[in-house]
Amino acid sequence: MAALIDLQGVVREYEIGGERVQALNHVSFTIEHGEYVAIMGPSGSGKSTTMNMIGCLDVPTSGEYRLDGIDVSSLNDNELAALRNKKIGFVFQQFNLLSRTTALQNVELPMMYAGIARKERRERAEAALMRVGLATRMHNRPNELSGGQQQRVAIARALVNNPALLLADEPTGALDSHTTEEILDLFEELHEQGHTIVIVTHEPEVGHRAKRIIRFVDGQVASDSNVGASILAREGSS
Repeated sequence: MAALIDLQGVVREYEIGGERVQALNHVSFTIEHGEYVAIMGPSGSGKSTTMNMIGCLDVPTSGEYRLDGIDVSSLNDNELAALRNKKIGFVFQQFNLLSRTTALQNVELPMMYAGIARKERRERAEAALMRVGLATRMHNRPNELSGGQQQRVAIARALVNNPALLLADEPTGALDSHTTEEILDLFEELHEQGHTIVIVTHEPEVGHRAKRIIRFVDGQVASDSNVGASILAREGSS
């Protein structure tokens, strides 16, 4: 089976003020099905550009990116949008919920874009909300939910199309420490159930809940390590 995420020699350049700026400099790595990976690095390191690349929100200037065996760089905008909706579930820091609709309706939204019939949409949305512990909150609007509950709605929405990849951008950035732990526990449960999860974060306590950390510096992969192995190494040297 092909790797779920396969970047080979990826370069991403932008033109700013008449100058070429290189955000990614020959980045190569793979992520297999079922992994739980954190992408980390300081501001300007390239981690957000990498997230946009993985999420099919951007394409390489050069190099190759394959998502579940599909060459992303060869797709047009409509094909990229269809691939995102089918293969990727997004979770954002600010939840991105529609304020005037219920939790249930928010979770149904990706299935509307996918052309799924109303009855099936409702059944799958209800199942997704029960899965994240919101069986009694389905008919509440976002302003009637806590931050943690809103993020659970967002996670249910990300899961409802059964995507190959759950891609989370600073998913705990707007949450307090207690709620952060609850959301990270949920990600861990989803990983144990077989989901592939990639979290982009600058918070060490979030990154170290993943099983592998890819660190970026100056548009390049600075390190790529198993979390358990790196913790044992630090303990052994102390």
